[in-house]
Amino acid sequence: MITRMSELFVRTLRDDPADAEVPSHRWLVRAGYIRRVAPGIYSWLPLGLRVLHKVEQIVREEMDAMGAQEVRFPALLPREPYEETNRWTEYGPNLFRLQDRKGTDLLLGPTHEELFTLMVKDLYSSYKDLPLSLYQIQTKYRDEARPRAGLLRGREFVMKDSYSFDIDDAGLEASYARHRAAYQRIFDRLGLTYVIVSATSGAMGGSASEEFLAVADIGEDTFVRSPGGYAANVEAVRRPLAAAQDASDAPAAHVEDTPDSPTIESLVALSNDRFPRADRAWTAADTLKNVIVCLRHPDGSRTPLAIGLPGDREVDMKRLEAAVEPAEVEPFGDAEFAAHPQLVKGYIGPGDTHGDTQGGAHGRALGLDADGKGVRYLTDPAVVEGTRWITGANAPGHHVYDLVCGRDFTSDGVIDVAEIRDGDPAPDGSGPLSLARGIEMGHIFQLGRKYADALGLKVLDPNGKLVTVTMGSYGIGVSRAVAAVAESTCDDRGLAWPRNLAPFDVHVVATGKDAAVLAWAEEFAAGLDAAGVAVLLDDRKASPGVKFKDAELLGVPTTVVVGRGLAEGVIEVRDRATGAKSEVSTGDAAAHVIDLVRG
Repeated sequence: MITRMSELFVRTLRDDPADAEVPSHRWLVRAGYIRRVAPGIYSWLPLGLRVLHKVEQIVREEMDAMGAQEVRFPALLPREPYEETNRWTEYGPNLFRLQDRKGTDLLLGPTHEELFTLMVKDLYSSYKDLPLSLYQIQTKYRDEARPRAGLLRGREFVMKDSYSFDIDDAGLEASYARHRAAYQRIFDRLGLTYVIVSATSGAMGGSASEEFLAVADIGEDTFVRSPGGYAANVEAVRRPLAAAQDASDAPAAHVEDTPDSPTIESLVALSNDRFPRADRAWTAADTLKNVIVCLRHPDGSRTPLAIGLPGDREVDMKRLEAAVEPAEVEPFGDAEFAAHPQLVKGYIGPGDTHGDTQGGAHGRALGLDADGKGVRYLTDPAVVEGTRWITGANAPGHHVYDLVCGRDFTSDGVIDVAEIRDGDPAPDGSGPLSLARGIEMGHIFQLGRKYADALGLKVLDPNGKLVTVTMGSYGIGVSRAVAAVAESTCDDRGLAWPRNLAPFDVHVVATGKDAAVLAWAEEFAAGLDAAGVAVLLDDRKASPGVKFKDAELLGVPTTVVVGRGLAEGVIEVRDRATGAKSEVSTGDAAAHVIDLVRG
């Protein structure tokens, strides 16, 4: 059936939406594919829905081909299963919670591990039923604090989530490998340039975890690669501990007057001016920066956390958030400083200074005591035994020099949350790292037995013994894929869809006021439609300029312009992606266009 622009439910816009931050958001709204309802919530219009369905179909075909079976759960879910896995609490404010008229707690599903687990528990009881892979394509809900970029970070979104169920770890590894290969086929068919990187499991739990990232400058995820093949999301980079150093020749720690030096830059400048080294100049890497934050835990309690790291590095907040999840990171404000008077803003160090030295004999300003009281103090992998530092003396205008780790202070543990830089060595020794950005398109986890244990999913093994099932979890952002493909293919004129995802194969544009032009265009469109080609016919009474701009904005791969050339027996065929134009005789036009569509 031919779709006519005069009847299509669409309204193109000439101006960018005020909240558009990235090209895909701008063009999807302007071309009439989606419409904003509220922050992070969008309606799908006919054009957008056609593209979304094509993405869903690719996902569905590859999941079916790997042997997974499709199911569908409700989006409105009971509280109890999420209580059993503790995710009712762990999800924190990201979970949409509500009550029915009877006061029963419900939620809008962010993911469905619990429901999949309970369904299999209800229906299967033997190892003979396994392995099993189930999937659904379903709307999910997460109360994002900062929804942005249109479909790329929303509060309501379409996701494919699948789960594998196996009798043992070897089975899980096989299921994980099948899903991984299916994901590669899916993203290849979507035409995305993507990388597979090691990732953290986050609130999902589990062990092995990988992300599929579509490479894009506007992506929210930063990842690293090395020439030797190492690839990881920056949150998952784990640097080894530095080698311990010999500090036997280090002088005793000493406090110096360092007025007006609350920043690393000012401290380094003052140190080189007043306390110059004989061998080289002081640098920021010689200083120990102590960053204080508060952690808000899912139960609402707040605890302070201090992070010690070399002064030439900053704390990467995304790495920190991943490291402390499910707690959330909040500022350590004036009220917190008032509650911890031993800490002086701008001059924070790990030890008290009641005399002219710091550490050991005089107690600890940072760190937990035997009763677990105090400010928990974690240090960077570079802060190891024997390293010596300049750091705050917890007194206004004073710093400690030659403070040696292991001799003068210790920490409560290690935390690797410093920023990763271009040129840093890969943790596996495979060369220098390079940073890039990407859009998270898929995430796969080896969940193990976390959810099966919590919900009692057991089956009888070949020996008749009850064993806990081991699970895998695999997600794809289906609605996000629409935006990611749009982002990677659009240009400064609008959308430019790949043929397998475009809402239509051909956009026929009838120009001018000659009735014969429209009649020929309609007959031509009917012939393409009969041949199985999806046709959008612009039959509106609008100027050629308006029609051409809309054709570029909508992004259908092939545009056929029927106009003045018809009198000479030719029409014009345009390629949206390349901008190439060619004249084709009317007698050859249908065959030519069908060949283009079918490749």
